[in-house]
Amino acid sequence: MKPADLITRRRALLVGLGAAGGLLVPAQLRRLRLPPTYGHILRMGDNLTYAAHRTLLPSQRLAREFSYKDISSFPAIGMTNPGAPDKPNRSEEYARLQKGGFADWRLSVTGLVSSPGRFSLADLKALPSRTQITRHTCEEGWSAIAEWTGVQLGRVLEAAGLRPEARWVNFYSFDGWIDSIDLLDALHPQTLLAYGMNGSHLSVPHGAPVRLRVETQMGYKSMKFLERIVVRDTFDDGGKQGNIQNGWAWYAGI
Repeated sequence: MKPADLITRRRALLVGLGAAGGLLVPAQLRRLRLPPTYGHILRMGDNLTYAAHRTLLPSQRLAREFSYKDISSFPAIGMTNPGAPDKPNRSEEYARLQKGGFADWRLSVTGLVSSPGRFSLADLKALPSRTQITRHTCEEGWSAIAEWTGVQLGRVLEAAGLRPEARWVNFYSFDGWIDSIDLLDALHPQTLLAYGMNGSHLSVPHGAPVRLRVETQMGYKSMKFLERIVVRDTFDDGGKQGNIQNGWAWYAGI
């Protein structure tokens, strides 16, 4: 085949794929309830990725799980202690809770739930636990494998009485971040509120006392230092404390 013919066929394939994607996304808008911020032209790639994943892949596909021999070193990056004295936006509340060994820590679950409540570590540990060994894929180009133990987020939402109109689950952290996931990820069997790592209590640098684990997305979606959860029927991008307005994709499926 001549090089010119090859280039022409490649271009035709790319154009065809682009057209198919353009047809796919509008057809799924109503069913998928795409976040409205995806209307921005620079977010079209995110829009297509989200719609394609939700349409073409099994909704509860499992991320690969590994064995104990695969566990690797796992650096703690980003914020490693919201209560540290040298932090410009130090969380006094987190420092207080850390000093008390997180005995007074409570995770509030509010919004579109019939029984809003506050869960202590003991409350979470009283629910059926799950342990999984998975790969954390960081947006900075590195990956690591660790064992996580916690309670499935779906069980906590069930205990709080998730209402039928719920669509999004927002998370708020002690280091000032806001993020959210859709219900498919929230109810995924591998989405955990993790309180253990590699057979030990979750350490402060890795997000103690409880962090989110979203194994079907990039690592930055697994928020550390959880403070509260709010269930909504409308999408909230978190404003200046959220991913989108800080240049990150809201959906980072892998």
